Amino acid sequence: MGPAAGWCVRNRGPGRFLRAQRVRVTGVVQGVGFRPYVWVLARRYALSGWVRNNASGVDIAIEGADEDVDRFLNALRGGGPPRAQVHSVDAEPTASPGCAGFEIRASRNEPDAALPVSADLATCDACLAEMRDPDDRRYRYPFLNCTDCGPRYTIVRDIPYDRSRTTMGAFSMCDACRREYEDPADRRFHAQPVACPACGPHAWLEVGDARGPERGDAIAETRARLARGEIVAVKGLGGFHLACDATNATAVARLRERKHREEKPLALMSRDRVTVERFAAVSECAAGLLESVARPVVLLPARAGSAIAEAVAPGRREHGFMLAYTPLHHLLLEPAPDAPDVLVMTSANLTDEPIVYRNADARARLGTVADAILLHDRSIHVRADDSVVAEYRGRPYPFRRARGYAPLPVRLPFDGPHVLAFGGDLKNTFCVTRGDQALLGHHIGDLEHYENTRALDEAIDHYERLFRVTPAVIAHDLHPDYQATRRALERATRDACPAIAVQHHHAHVAAVMAEHGLPRGSRVIGVAFDGTGYGMDGTIWGGEFLVAGYAGFERAAHLDPVPLPGGDAAVTRPYRTALGCLWHAGIEWTPDLAPVRAASDDERALLASQLRANVNVPRSSGAGRLFDAVSALLGVCQRSSYEAQAASELEAIATREETGGYAFAIRDGVVDPVPALRAVVEDIRRGVPTPNAAARWHRGTAMMVRTVCGRLRETHQLGRVALTGGVWQNRLLLGLAADGLVEDGFEVLVHEHVPANDGGLALGQAVVAIEAMRGREG
Repeated sequence: MGPAAGWCVRNRGPGRFLRAQRVRVTGVVQGVGFRPYVWVLARRYALSGWVRNNASGVDIAIEGADEDVDRFLNALRGGGPPRAQVHSVDAEPTASPGCAGFEIRASRNEPDAALPVSADLATCDACLAEMRDPDDRRYRYPFLNCTDCGPRYTIVRDIPYDRSRTTMGAFSMCDACRREYEDPADRRFHAQPVACPACGPHAWLEVGDARGPERGDAIAETRARLARGEIVAVKGLGGFHLACDATNATAVARLRERKHREEKPLALMSRDRVTVERFAAVSECAAGLLESVARPVVLLPARAGSAIAEAVAPGRREHGFMLAYTPLHHLLLEPAPDAPDVLVMTSANLTDEPIVYRNADARARLGTVADAILLHDRSIHVRADDSVVAEYRGRPYPFRRARGYAPLPVRLPFDGPHVLAFGGDLKNTFCVTRGDQALLGHHIGDLEHYENTRALDEAIDHYERLFRVTPAVIAHDLHPDYQATRRALERATRDACPAIAVQHHHAHVAAVMAEHGLPRGSRVIGVAFDGTGYGMDGTIWGGEFLVAGYAGFERAAHLDPVPLPGGDAAVTRPYRTALGCLWHAGIEWTPDLAPVRAASDDERALLASQLRANVNVPRSSGAGRLFDAVSALLGVCQRSSYEAQAASELEAIATREETGGYAFAIRDGVVDPVPALRAVVEDIRRGVPTPNAAARWHRGTAMMVRTVCGRLRETHQLGRVALTGGVWQNRLLLGLAADGLVEDGFEVLVHEHVPANDGGLALGQAVVAIEAMRGREG
């Protein structure tokens, strides 16, 4: 039987037809060993032709017997090398490539084409085995890597992904590395950061203005200093960490004092899962996250009585652990009698500033924080903090999307024009779209700091160049005073392109819809709970029940606003929010209540005056503010040194054994918290234990969500609920609400790829803007 119509074939004898195909592969297919994988496949199936990188993916030309070509294509469509993410494999007939065998060709640049770039990859087992082998030429070398591991995104300057377009272009390969790099059968074939002690980067230690030990001696001296309780700044993949012994309470306290980080939990690093399990409970899902190539910080239940210093995570039930993800980290954490098994590894910066990533900046900015600095000479092109994830119901639940995940795309359920979305001012992350791909930037941080706004500008420029994006529309938050909004409008004016304002909570809901691939025309009940978001009426929203799709939304129900005496100061002083709630509920400020005691006589008099005159007393429907107020009422947290501290500590103290819950009043789409607040005060005065009262608040809030969603289902005939916004990072509340909604017959959508907090906002802005442009054109 001959070939099917449309095939390009050549007859090589009776019953023997050769078929030629041109194949284009898109996805994360550069920097992950894809070309050697294709080369091996082609040789396995006796195909001739070639493979090469281009700026949009991988190009392949093959020729061989019909059945062998089919086997080759099926293998490609079935996956690829371990680190690849294949999005599409398209094949079409072509002329014979005219090759005697199969070869790997040089990359071809295409000015307007683009493809996803691999995120940075944790060191693989094969490289670790070499590093620990005394007979290997890379023995104890802190910068070894291969096509399965090592730096990627943080060293890339441009695409296609070739060494000359990375920061490794400054290092010329020795003959031994060159042979590996050019051998398709070697796992270092075209591994762009390939290096060895003879030709690659090296490390050294600096103390003050003095350059100290180098190479292996620098690592040994760093280990000794950490064991003595010193603080060392360590250069990693996406920036510097500040490291100290996590079991040394004095060292941890000194680090907090120097970094000006009073109480926010500090990230920890250990060498392996077995070590982590001595200090925290590790489920199979959590283990998979810890040991994944992304190596995020994973939030884990802390073991009671562990040796971790209490000051690492005061007032919390959890520790944030990550495993060593570079050879340098593994060398620092090698087991030894006097060496720490767990290091604090927190971003090297002062509180809320961007992470330091250049050697010169480390010397200038970390000298008063660190006792010594461990540097190396491989430049970081893009700064990137560590990602943070939790486990929820056996799935990853992201808190911060950065190193290890950025710049991997989120696939959209529809195509659209190029969009640049600026996100919000807190936990800022931007997003650019190209076709059906949303490329979220790495975590930037809070834009109230100039250095972070400059980091945002630099990151956007890099993404636009790297992914060949020329925005046709700019998306931004509705809030007119956000730094992100101002920058977005400046950019729209500069480029003479439309700017689309997206309401904050609509963006939250659209983000979770998009990551779950809901098609155009879909609608959900979006429960968007956070602290602050600019409402359509110019007031502060944050306890929202939206009936929403991509094209628009209806504010179907919401929390009744409560007063915030003193305005923004209430955010960092939860006792003020509590006093406003007491006033709103008609409850006298008596000294038996913790927030009353937390304020001085003069402050209480001033706040009462403001409340009576309704001066400097904005009102907020934010669910996050209510959690702050209850935390203060129960004496858990009166002042916050970091965002959501009061609510997080309220979650941590709540017992999981309680069965009761406080009731809210619901009338005509307005949810009144006053009955629940009065019940909290009654329980305080009756002597109900704080863990029980905290649990009752959580359970009552979850029941309120179930009740409102049930009523909206009746009026809008919707059976799908999306839970989004920073309040839903509270996994006690999330579990109670989601379980109840499922019990009520709802399909519940929660975040899996982007954070529920404002770190996911830009994705929602982008898809709303795409839909808005479609509406304008239609």
